[in-house]
Amino acid sequence: MRIQLVRQLLDRQIVDSVGRLVGKVDDVEFAVGDDGVAYVHALLSGPGVLGARVGGRAGRMLVLAAERFVTDRPMAPVRIPFALVERMDSAVRLRVPAEDLPASPVEEWLRRHVIARIPGAGRASG
Repeated sequence: MRIQLVRQLLDRQIVDSVGRLVGKVDDVEFAVGDDGVAYVHALLSGPGVLGARVGGRAGRMLVLAAERFVTDRPMAPVRIPFALVERMDSAVRLRVPAEDLPASPVEEWLRRHVIARIPGAGRASG
């Protein structure tokens, strides 16, 4: 399948198989097949990736702000294998639920340090 990366992937919302927002495509990761042809291997999402793509002072500020919420630096992006993409229309739609994807480092930090401390958060239904 041929795609125009900037037009069909970058900055599109990523939606899981049940319609929940997962994130946004901030960049893509390529691999090279045995035939020597490059292909999209994974979608990358997260403030560290976006900051690198934006570049300059604004990009550095975005990365620094996000890294305040993680202990492992540099902050790893969320990598979603392109094989999990069901289709691309107004959003990138995945064939799996969000639970089957790697969690965002920032989201994990917020869940542990903020959401878990909210009274009754442990009883919330998903």
